[in-house]
Amino acid sequence: MLFQVRQVSMVFGLRLRGGADVVVKARADDGRAASCVAAQARLAERGFPCPRPLTPVTGAGSLAVHAEEFRPGGDVLHGDSPDVAVRCAEVFAWLMAELADVTVAPPLPNPPWVRWDYAGSGAWPAIGFLDDRDQDAVPAYVVDTAVRARRRILAAGLPCVLGHADFEAQNLRWRGREVHTVHDWDSLAWQPEAALAGAASGAFASSGPPTLAPVESSAAFLAAYQDIRGRRFTAAELETAWAASVWMAAYNAREDILDGGSEVGRHALRAQAAERLGRAHT
Repeated sequence: MLFQVRQVSMVFGLRLRGGADVVVKARADDGRAASCVAAQARLAERGFPCPRPLTPVTGAGSLAVHAEEFRPGGDVLHGDSPDVAVRCAEVFAWLMAELADVTVAPPLPNPPWVRWDYAGSGAWPAIGFLDDRDQDAVPAYVVDTAVRARRRILAAGLPCVLGHADFEAQNLRWRGREVHTVHDWDSLAWQPEAALAGAASGAFASSGPPTLAPVESSAAFLAAYQDIRGRRFTAAELETAWAASVWMAAYNAREDILDGGSEVGRHALRAQAAERLGRAHT
């Protein structure tokens, strides 16, 4: 064993007897894994910088398991400036363009941090380990932000596409100005393109605990994304993007509060919520 990491998934780096290094991933089998790995394999075949799956998904008790190539090296790109935002937007636009031609069963349910499409009228999707804790600890501004942002996203009624829903600095590695590897393909989602771009515009600078990029950097990300994709968002799409950026931040803030995480993201949310909700027109 070369390494192991346990977060949402369990990730093991292994050296096989023949000398090859591989990565084995195991996570709760909620029905999403097969679509995520199939999409990852398609992009790897096309030369997109992501680990190439070596096996299909198999079941091991309650877990979905697969192996993929080990792609070491590269550096995390730190910073949340507009310049960094544009560099990240270029990769996200490339990624989304590649996924547009991939046909797999939608990887549902969506990851909880972009699961604003949950059934019901409550403030949050059902997440057992969070729902069992004292909800009075969550400030009213976090709940209000989530409710208003979700209302705007759902009201737009935009079609869903396949996209990466955890586009954070910690999931990318760079060599100079070139992206070396994009990780975390377990986090593919089936949501509107503008919403996925909006979530990425807020989260791209997270190199550790989740944070929220400055508003001007999110604006630079969204502008660059549209330029590269060659299509301007409609007013409804742009408002959806801003709403998604702040819904994800509110979800992360609630989790941090209830699970004893970092305060960085919630402070950024408190400072930016009104501006982002205003841009979402909600």
